[in-house]
Amino acid sequence: MYNPNDPALRSWVDVPPGSDFPVQNLPFGIFQHRTSAGQSTPRVGVAIGSYVLDLRVLGELGYLDDVKIPDPTVFDRPFLNDFIALGKPVTRAVRERISDLLRSDNPRLRDHYDHRGRVLIYQTEARLLMPVRVGDYTDFYSSIEHATNVGTMFRDPANALLPNWRHLPVGYHGRASSIVVSGTDIRRPNGQTKPPDAAVPVFGPSGQLDFELEMAFVVGKATELGRSIPVSKAEEHIFGLLLFNDWSARDIQAWEYVPLGPFLGKNFASSVSPWVVTLEALAPFRTAGPAQEPPVLPYLQTEGDQNYDIQLEVAIQPDGGAEKRVCRSNARYLYWNASQQLAHHTVNGCNVNVGDLCASGTISGPTPDAYGSLLELAWKGTQPIPMANGSVRTFLLDGDTVTMRGYAEKAGVRIGFGEVRGKIV
Repeated sequence: MYNPNDPALRSWVDVPPGSDFPVQNLPFGIFQHRTSAGQSTPRVGVAIGSYVLDLRVLGELGYLDDVKIPDPTVFDRPFLNDFIALGKPVTRAVRERISDLLRSDNPRLRDHYDHRGRVLIYQTEARLLMPVRVGDYTDFYSSIEHATNVGTMFRDPANALLPNWRHLPVGYHGRASSIVVSGTDIRRPNGQTKPPDAAVPVFGPSGQLDFELEMAFVVGKATELGRSIPVSKAEEHIFGLLLFNDWSARDIQAWEYVPLGPFLGKNFASSVSPWVVTLEALAPFRTAGPAQEPPVLPYLQTEGDQNYDIQLEVAIQPDGGAEKRVCRSNARYLYWNASQQLAHHTVNGCNVNVGDLCASGTISGPTPDAYGSLLELAWKGTQPIPMANGSVRTFLLDGDTVTMRGYAEKAGVRIGFGEVRGKIV
């Protein structure tokens, strides 16, 4: 575990108390530097405190010369895909080199003030972009609390889970083209709905727009068609995690989902946080997941702690009003972990590519304040959620901004994800 007195775990860069981005984190993302002269080209950056470390300039100045990077121009790209595709031996070495440069007792960059000014950019002067080019996206259904709540609302409470749920990670293939980065406005979708008292469906904007609190992992190693990933090797194919809001139009979804599942109720937008936190940064926060009963089939059996103790929260801010936190949950509640999700995804020979996203599904906890969607928090509209301005919510209204945050914290060290935010327009 972390020793807070270790100089390798303190940086000469000023990191404000409670920051998501201490030197132990160093997540990767894509940014543009905004100046009075315009914006730089998109390139790879690392978050440290209130700054973005520009890896393109860091490399040009020679600070990465001792890291064996096959293509030094890999940091001058609009997505992380090419960097991730270099493989974990390279990406891990880059991260370790950056950590060494930023540690409090290393004078090499610390005492070169001209170089410091060129490679460190205030995050307020940076435009954070979509971190990866997503070729394919899969959404799982991995929280037993969420699946039970939904099954209780819409089916027999005594048989809330479908017969297959405890035997495999249920999932569906989503739409990659509509995944957007935090800060992108979300347009309320149109579609068919069928009011309970109507004989035929009607067309119009969704009246039951919802958020879903999720996390997603970024595939970091491709496979060939016909090859599967053993559960014991799955983490070799996972680069890191980010926050994920899978916006949902519940009324559109309810009418369309039989017999083939979600379509227009889901594919209009999903939002991701801009920083990808590596598995190496999250290693100290591993924890056991829920007991799986009955025992899963051998290809899904894992050893050791496979979940992460990541605290999650959701807030809603009405247009012109104050923010109100409506949910506090934790990634450790997930019944199906990321290794099981990826092993099941590929057990039939489905190939994956670098940059693909696999989302967890809504992460709900065991108590009502830990439910990860308004559908559950307001319990199908029967228990409205009060806002700070005196209004209430059963589903989202135009002008509402939803912000999700997540972090792991132990021994005085906080590894955070920043936030994923979207406003309904």
